[in-house]
Order: sequence, then C-alpha cells, then structure tokens
Amino acid sequence: MEVDHAVFLVLGGVGSGLTGSMAGLASLVSYPVLLMVGIPPVAANVTNTVALLSSAVGAAAGSRRELRGQRSRIIRAGIVSAIGGTVGSVLLVSTPSSAFERVVPWLIAIAALALLFRERLRSWYLRPGFRPPLTVAVLLIAVYGGYFGAAAGVLLLAAMSLAATEPLAVTNAVKSVVLGIANLAAAVLYAVMAPVHWTAAALLAAGCLLGSWLGPAVVRRTPEKPLRVAIAVAALSLAVYLWQETAFGPASGA
Repeated sequence: MEVDHAVFLVLGGVGSGLTGSMAGLASLVSYPVLLMVGIPPVAANVTNTVALLSSAVGAAAGSRRELRGQRSRIIRAGIVSAIGGTVGSVLLVSTPSSAFERVVPWLIAIAALALLFRERLRSWYLRPGFRPPLTVAVLLIAVYGGYFGAAAGVLLLAAMSLAATEPLAVTNAVKSVVLGIANLAAAVLYAVMAPVHWTAAALLAAGCLLGSWLGPAVVRRTPEKPLRVAIAVAALSLAVYLWQETAFGPASGA
C-alpha cells in the first residue's frame, strides 16, 4: 500500500472514531475513505466493520465515567446485539444487498427525525399502556449493523434515547459499547468468509482508536440539544447521499 494511502486511512480513522463516538456516524467518514484508496465496495464494507471494532474500544476507554453502573444494562443489550450482528453478517455473505440498500436511507432519515423530536416521542413512549420493547429495536438495528452498518449508531442512539431519561453522553457511551458487540459478532464471520483488506483495516483501526477515545470528552463538554440537532442533520445528510447513490449511481454499503 502506498504511503499516502496509509496516512489517509489513519487520518480518516481519527475522523471516523471522533464522529462515531460522538454521533454514531463513523461510517460517514470511514467507508468513503476506504473507497477512495481503491478498495471495492463489498470489501470496503466488511473491512469497515472490522476496523470499527477499535472505535468501540476507544469509546469505552474514554467513557469510563458515563459507563459506571451500566454493566447489567450493557450485558442484556449486548447479548441481543451479538445475535443481531451475527444474523446480519450471515445475510450479507449469503444474499444480494441491493434490496436492503434501498431501504437504508429511509431508516437513517427516520432515526434523524427521532433524534430531533426525541422529547415528544419519549413522552409518548413512556405513557401508560403498551410500550414497544427496546430489545426488539436493538435486535433489528444490530442485524442492520451486521449487514450494512451505515449510521447504525444513529439508529441505536435514537432508540435508546427514547427509552431512557439520562444525559445524552451516557446513552451515547452505552450505544458505542453495544454496537461494538454487534460489530464484533459480524467481524468474526467476515474474517473467515469475506474479503477483508487487513492492512487497510489495521491502519483505519489505529486512527479510530485515537478518535473514539477523544470523542466522549467532546460529548461531555457539549450542550446536549445542539449536539442532538447536529447529529440529526448529519444523519439526514448521509440519508440523502445514500439515496442519491442508490437512485443515480452504483449501490454501496457500510
């Protein structure tokens, strides 16, 4: 691999780690970086999943304060997430992705709107009567994350934000660990059955580790509402980009 590509991957990893740990949009940076250094879409998708494991590690290390007392919650959600990530990765290696990719922009747009109108939706979710289980949402998002992955963090952050009354930094930290478990389950299968570009994965992972470690400190010091709006706007931008790719260009996923 050329030196400039290697540097580009490390720097892209830093940006991806920051974006992922802060907003759940790691793939908004990392996947295009992999494409730009010449890795084909499917290989870029699975390489991205493997590399982003380090983002979960860095986010957990940088979020120790927010993760205190969250162990049982993470274990419960992590088991569900691991199952979903495994199912998603099996789907990716065994079926064409074109149909699912057409749905992805709409899923991301819904997640962005959920973040924008979180308080109203939370009031509805917490009212007496039937309450849609968070476990189902975690499972479906983990399947999505293992299969395709773009903005899976945004979807999970939106779902967890509706179900919990707590600072966004805490929800964000739990989201990063739970999503990392789904990525780990998918990465195990990809390592055996998919075309992972290991050199690119290692370089991207090194940058992700640093960026994701720094990200929680930024979240901790950022007012919640502006951060939530910024995440939603970024997610809507990604939804538009992916919709354009699906409608007017070759479909791709990450």
